[in-house]
Amino acid sequence: MSLLDRLEKKLGRFSVPNVTLYIIAGQIIFYLFLVTKKLDSEVILLIAGRVLEGQVWRLFTFALVPPEWNPIFAFFAWYLFYLMGSALEHQWGAFRYNIFLLIAYLATVGVSFITPDMPMTNAYIGGSVFLAFAFLYPDFTIYLFFLLPVKVKWLALVTWIFYFISFVFGGWTTRLTVLASAANFLLFFGRDIILKLKSGRRRMTLQAQRLVQENKPFHRCTICGKTDKSHPDAEFRYCGQCRPTVCYCKDHILDHEHIIKT
Repeated sequence: MSLLDRLEKKLGRFSVPNVTLYIIAGQIIFYLFLVTKKLDSEVILLIAGRVLEGQVWRLFTFALVPPEWNPIFAFFAWYLFYLMGSALEHQWGAFRYNIFLLIAYLATVGVSFITPDMPMTNAYIGGSVFLAFAFLYPDFTIYLFFLLPVKVKWLALVTWIFYFISFVFGGWTTRLTVLASAANFLLFFGRDIILKLKSGRRRMTLQAQRLVQENKPFHRCTICGKTDKSHPDAEFRYCGQCRPTVCYCKDHILDHEHIIKT
């Protein structure tokens, strides 16, 4: 029984079903406050230095910062988040999905305290949900803005490339944030990725061996080296006086010294 199985057995009753819907509802409420100027976005961002000064609410409110200010883009982002989050919860169950989000949240908060003066975004938490969904459902087609069909695996590939570039060329804050985003993905899928890599290597090895066998000549002249592959029109014979029986092409079957191996 895995660690997650043991935790679910003990703590599963505390899981929150439909947590994606609650997060989106909170973001919509904050969005309305922000667009009506009743709230300043700076007050709800995660800045660890301010948390240490007593503004503890930032530890929770940053997760409810809307994904976009444009209402069309915001609606599309919420739609995708609900679609993917609900699919993960259906696949794993509420408890495991809660743990997945919790790890992403804790990793982001942890990075914020390493760089206490830098505002932290919840974008990488949503990004980890997207990457998990793409790993489980790679051929799912997303209609960007409900018009352009794209398989989710290609969008995930672009995301991983962006993460890689950000990690290589970004500052330490960016690197830590990327690691925080990938942490829960690797914890949940690391073993599956290793198994897939091993399986892929095994398939490639078998494929290479099969190609070698398919291209291996059945007949090869002992004298000149002609084969039925290199010279498909050539005729080959086997000499019964040679021990063991040896293959020759038509040009050498009658003109060769018999091979007798004792």
